[in-house]
Amino acid sequence: MTAYGLLVSPSHNRVYAQAAADLVKAELTVFSERALGGRVHDIRETAIGGVPYVTFCADDLAEQDVRLLSNLSSLYALFQIEDDLLRPVMLQPLDLFGSDLLTIQKYSGKTNEYFTKLLLNVTAMATDSPMDLVTGRPRVLDPMCGRGTTLNQAMMYGLDAAGIDIDGKDFDAYAAFIKTWLKNNRVKHRAEITTVRREKAVLGRRLHVTLGASKELYKGGETMEITVVNADSLGAGRFFRPAAFDLIVTDAPYGVQHGSRPKGGQPGRKGRPQLSRSPVELLAAAVPEWARLLRPGGAIGISWNTFGGRREDLADILTSNGLRVHDSDAHRGFRHRVDQAISRDLITAQKPPG
Repeated sequence: MTAYGLLVSPSHNRVYAQAAADLVKAELTVFSERALGGRVHDIRETAIGGVPYVTFCADDLAEQDVRLLSNLSSLYALFQIEDDLLRPVMLQPLDLFGSDLLTIQKYSGKTNEYFTKLLLNVTAMATDSPMDLVTGRPRVLDPMCGRGTTLNQAMMYGLDAAGIDIDGKDFDAYAAFIKTWLKNNRVKHRAEITTVRREKAVLGRRLHVTLGASKELYKGGETMEITVVNADSLGAGRFFRPAAFDLIVTDAPYGVQHGSRPKGGQPGRKGRPQLSRSPVELLAAAVPEWARLLRPGGAIGISWNTFGGRREDLADILTSNGLRVHDSDAHRGFRHRVDQAISRDLITAQKPPG
C-alpha cells in the first residue's frame, strides 16, 4: 500500500478555494468507486510542512490509473509519501491545449472552470465505462452551453462536443471567441456558421468547427468537432440524432437569463412565452428530450442552485425518465456555497445499458 499527497491548485478564486479540498475529496472518492475498484481510501485533508494536502492511500496504481487521477479538477501536483519525504509523481493529463482556452473568457455568470471540469469528470464516472475518459473518446453535449465553458473543457480533453443555447448574444460571443482563439494559437481548423432550415422554416443557427490538435493530425484526418446550435434546448432532437452522446453535462440556470421556454408556457411581453425562472420546471420539460439523445450506458450530469430546487426534485425528474441516479455519500459531497444567493450542487444519472 502506498500513501499519496495531492496538492490543490492555488489559482482558485477565494470563494471556490474554500470548498476546493472538500470537492476534490468527493471527486477522488467517486473516481475510486466508479473506475478504480475502491482501491483509493483513507482520503483526508492533512497538513504537511504547514501546507494543506489531500492525502490518500492506494493499492497498486497502474499507469492508466495515474492517467485518470492526473485529470482531477483541482490537482496541482501529486506526490508519493515516503517517510517524511515527498516523491513527485509524473502526471499525464489529457490536456491538449494551453489553459487560456478555459481562463481567457471573462464575463458575468461564467461557471468556474475548475467546477466545470469536475462536473464533466464526475459525469464521465457515471457511465457504464468510466475509464473511457482516458482510453476512449466520449462525445459530450451541453444542452444549455452559454458561452461554451463545457465545450472548451471537452476540447481540452480532445473530445467531440456539441452545445445548444437559446441566447443569440451568447452564441455570437462564443463563435467570435473560439474562432479568434484558434487563429491566434495557430490551430488548424475550419469554422462556419450556417442557418438550419426545415421545410423552409428557420430552426436556428449552427456553428460547426473542425480542428486538429496538431497540423499533422489535422492533415491526417484525426480531428475534433465542436458544434453549437442557437436554438431552444427543448428542441434538441431536431438537431442531433437519438443516442448520439455518451455524456450530457450542463449547469442549470440560476435565474431567468438562461431560461428556456417550456411548451405551452404563458405569454409574456410582446406575446412571447415567459422564460422559466425555476430550474426544476425547466429540467422537467427538457430532460425527456435530452434522455433520448443519450446512448444506453451513457450518463447525464447537472449542476444547479439548491436554493431553486431540492436534490430530490431533480432525482425524481431523472428517474421518471428511466435514468438511474448515483447517490452514494461521495455523490452527495459536492454541495458548496458560490455566493449569498447560490448554493451549488450536482447530480449524475446513468441511462441503463442495452
